[in-house]
Amino acid sequence: MEIEPITLDTPRPVGRSTFVQKWQQLTFLHWPVAPERVAPLLPPGTRPDTLDGVTYVGLVPFLMRQVGLGPGPGLPYLGTFAETNVRLYSVDDAGRRGVVFRSLDAARLFPVLLGRIGVGLPYIWSAMSLRHEGDVITYSCNRRGPAGRRETSRAVVRPGRPITEPTPLHRFLTARWGLHVEWHGRTLHLPNEHEHWPLHEAELLDLDDTLVRAAGLPHPAEPPVSVLYSPGVSVRFGMPTVLPRHPANRFT
Repeated sequence: MEIEPITLDTPRPVGRSTFVQKWQQLTFLHWPVAPERVAPLLPPGTRPDTLDGVTYVGLVPFLMRQVGLGPGPGLPYLGTFAETNVRLYSVDDAGRRGVVFRSLDAARLFPVLLGRIGVGLPYIWSAMSLRHEGDVITYSCNRRGPAGRRETSRAVVRPGRPITEPTPLHRFLTARWGLHVEWHGRTLHLPNEHEHWPLHEAELLDLDDTLVRAAGLPHPAEPPVSVLYSPGVSVRFGMPTVLPRHPANRFT
């Protein structure tokens, strides 16, 4: 099946909003990975999305703001918290590209419960912080649990110049207009819409992370091949689409 090309064009409006949120002060860290390595980790009916035969694993810390149900407005306190996700990239038989979250650490318990119960997303309640010192941002995540067994992540980043002409890789890693998630034995595609990503170059000053490995992925042995920063976008999610039943995940 021919898949439509990836662009930075704003997607078709989602129509009725199921919930809204703002993603702010994001850093995108990415490593290449073989598609066959991650194919078993994706929901049934999807396969790894690739660019030049390679797919990617992403570690994305950011500030979530004003999460709310329906058309909004979002909640100013309960809906605002630090979050870090580990993500993969998927495409289904209808050509819908998306993100598959392997884990989402968040600092607020209520959104964690709502995300797990309402949508089936693998949210984890963690102690988190996002700190500014001059032009440097430090993201920290410490999962709650027994001492000595907690997974952690700490990334120190210096945002740089705006990117005026995103590369095909920049588009592949950021222009994802939805997510795929397994929910009660079925796979859903949940679309979203937002303005174009304002992307910046960024320098990774330090990284100490165990979240990627804990998500069932190879622990990165090399620095990320892509480091991007964005001040953020406002997001609307639409109604989910249920994918046809599929006997097993496959990769061809």
